[in-house]
Amino acid sequence: MDANRYFPASYEESRARFIRDTNLLQSRWPDSRLESHPLKNHPHLGIDWLWAAPANPETLVLISTAEHGIEGYVGAAILKLFMEELAPRLNPENTGLLLIHTINPWGMQNRCRVNPHNVDLNRNFIFNGHYDPAINLAYDLLNSLLNPARPVGPLALENIRFLGQVIKGLITPGQAKVEAAALLGQHRHAPGIYFGGKERQEETDVIIGLYRRALAHYQDIVQVDIHTGFGPRYQMTVLLPSNDPSLPSSKEASQKFNYPLVQKLDASEFYAISGDICEYFVRLRDAEFPGQKLLAGGFEFGTFGESLPALIRSLRVTILENQLRHHGAKNEAVARAIRAEYGELFFPAELRWREKALADGRQALEGILRAYQLIR
Repeated sequence: MDANRYFPASYEESRARFIRDTNLLQSRWPDSRLESHPLKNHPHLGIDWLWAAPANPETLVLISTAEHGIEGYVGAAILKLFMEELAPRLNPENTGLLLIHTINPWGMQNRCRVNPHNVDLNRNFIFNGHYDPAINLAYDLLNSLLNPARPVGPLALENIRFLGQVIKGLITPGQAKVEAAALLGQHRHAPGIYFGGKERQEETDVIIGLYRRALAHYQDIVQVDIHTGFGPRYQMTVLLPSNDPSLPSSKEASQKFNYPLVQKLDASEFYAISGDICEYFVRLRDAEFPGQKLLAGGFEFGTFGESLPALIRSLRVTILENQLRHHGAKNEAVARAIRAEYGELFFPAELRWREKALADGRQALEGILRAYQLIR
């Protein structure tokens, strides 16, 4: 198997391939249509999706990619694998598809996590629409570490500064508090990392509209939202929302899905997020469609690993990339080095990593679809 053929080289290549590959499914789902939402300020970029409707709608399989733009390169690979290998095994009489290519096309094209307004879309799905600036006040204590307001200098000097501040931070509040404050999301520091926005974003509105359409037409929904960058390097994590008591425990889900690593999206198992897309889907179901059954799950493909040095490296390059976009670098060599390492954080080039990512994605998708009796 040539693993590299699954991974696109650009947003444009990925988009063209997705549109082309949807034709492969039309023979099994004659009532299928490709739809698109061009971004208002970037109309050459679009959120594209395929609706494939069965004759008797019962169950919907929903796969979404690139909520964090640059993560869409791996997401596109898993989506292609699904379309080629698993979609043909579904029953088109009662099982439909909603395949969303690139929730954040601007981020994918520009190889960053955020949208054009520096909003982390997976911190923007706030159910009540109240983007509370008082959330995550601990972030303020780390703001000077997380968001240096100056051009990036020589990396050796930047590394010394960063490590000194990190060591101080780990000693004072502790690793768990630093990690929680950095990753939870915040609505005060617009140029900062993990900024969840001060209002609902255009991309968020589009996805919520699709969720409502899905819940209105299908009794059972199985969703997989694909991410990269956190967790063990060679073991993808299946994530389940912590706010759905109908779901099994992580251990039970691991057995049910025949997959070794399943975690709940909370601080005790993974890490907590304010404004998470999957938890929003659950709350929307509970509020407006309480009779529907929903698995709002996600895949997280780890890259650097989960050791303390790996977590520090991940935080460091996240800070440097954000600093580079907002303040520039003192020379182009520094900028190139940051972009290269940032790419490795979300889209590793190593063939072994890509082969394992495809194998894990295949195993988890097949396990979930079997558990819900959608394939044999």
